[in-house]
Amino acid sequence: MSDLYTQVVNSPPGRMIAGRVGLPQPAQLERHEPGAPVIAGAVLSGGAPRGRLGKRIEQVLGDAGAAKPETTSAPVKALVFDATGIADSTELVELQRFFHPNVKRVQRSGRVVVLGTPPAGLPPRAATAQRALEGFTRSLGKEIGRGIAVQLVYVAEGAEAEIDSTLRFLLSPRSAYVSGQVIEVGKAVTKTPEVDWNRPLDGKVALVTGASRGIGEAIAETLHRDGAELVLLDVPALSADLNAVAALLGAETIELDITDPDAPLQIAAAIPDGVDVIVHNAGVTRDRTIAKMPEDRWSSLMEINLSSEERINDELLERKLLRPNGRIVCVSSMSGVAGNSGQTNYATSKAGVIGMVEALAPELAKRKATINAVAPGFIETQMTAKMPIAIREAGRRMNSMSQGGLPVDVAETIAWFASPASTGVNGNTVRVCGQSLLGA
Repeated sequence: MSDLYTQVVNSPPGRMIAGRVGLPQPAQLERHEPGAPVIAGAVLSGGAPRGRLGKRIEQVLGDAGAAKPETTSAPVKALVFDATGIADSTELVELQRFFHPNVKRVQRSGRVVVLGTPPAGLPPRAATAQRALEGFTRSLGKEIGRGIAVQLVYVAEGAEAEIDSTLRFLLSPRSAYVSGQVIEVGKAVTKTPEVDWNRPLDGKVALVTGASRGIGEAIAETLHRDGAELVLLDVPALSADLNAVAALLGAETIELDITDPDAPLQIAAAIPDGVDVIVHNAGVTRDRTIAKMPEDRWSSLMEINLSSEERINDELLERKLLRPNGRIVCVSSMSGVAGNSGQTNYATSKAGVIGMVEALAPELAKRKATINAVAPGFIETQMTAKMPIAIREAGRRMNSMSQGGLPVDVAETIAWFASPASTGVNGNTVRVCGQSLLGA
């Protein structure tokens, strides 16, 4: 469903009226177009003294074709700051020294990325200073406006060579609706292969559940664009929609209910040669307050959203059907992060998905694979289009972007996780919510 309010306030008369009366003015977000550069504009990088990522950042920017600012006051499309050298709270002033003179130079739909060191295991003063970076980036994301996304990336010591995929994603229009996030990049689970950045999934096979419409369809289209061969799964009742998507993308299909006792075996039988990417997207909502929640309503949702995923993972991992440098990507929800009234069952299942990701990440690393999750906020889908207008408008405006996201925003984030180059990205849950004002 189109966001009529955003269209109106971005028209010439709408901008004038909104500015005079103080109405929110959502920026029209730039999204990826085939053949477009990683970032269309200049990138200014800087860092605190003794930072360890400066050379790698410059290498990634050079490889991505990013231009340098022509002058010290020229507009820029992105700011990148290496904060790994900050080892004491007194050194946090380096953030002010870099951003104070430069933040107003960032153009609409621009990017800000701060890179630090994971606080865990650091000496107390250094850990304190690095943890403080989260407050800075989240606050900056809320005050900067104009569709500019702000992220913090913690890079483990020894993982400097693993930032390429993440930095490219966060600087590009692919991350249009991702802001205020804290991402951890660790040591590679296996040797990072060379990839064609335009088609990183060439020769890879991806299984996508719940693929017949909405976010699932967008995931399938995006992975196909990136070169993947697809196996698309959904329930028999959505057979017509599933086959229509599959026909457009040249995909194979599996029609079954993932809660059936033999579903994991059927899925394994359908992919005897294994897959490189598993995307757990299938899910439902069955809202009701806990006081009015019958057991069958609770249990049926938990089976679809969480327990079936566990059983499918167990079966495919036991049979070694996830190939080396493989990926499992799960779809959680902002409800699993912040909770939501009337969604105790749904929020429980989606928080469980996050727990599954965190618990399985070390095991997947031993298998030279990764597992991560996305947590969508308000996304413009058929489901959200049916919400009462007051709830729908609240969902759209209660984030730093002042608008809803699109299914492709979730899909692009999944594609970043799925990339063979994302070998150091494991155990993360990234919110695709425009920096929702709710939750962490």
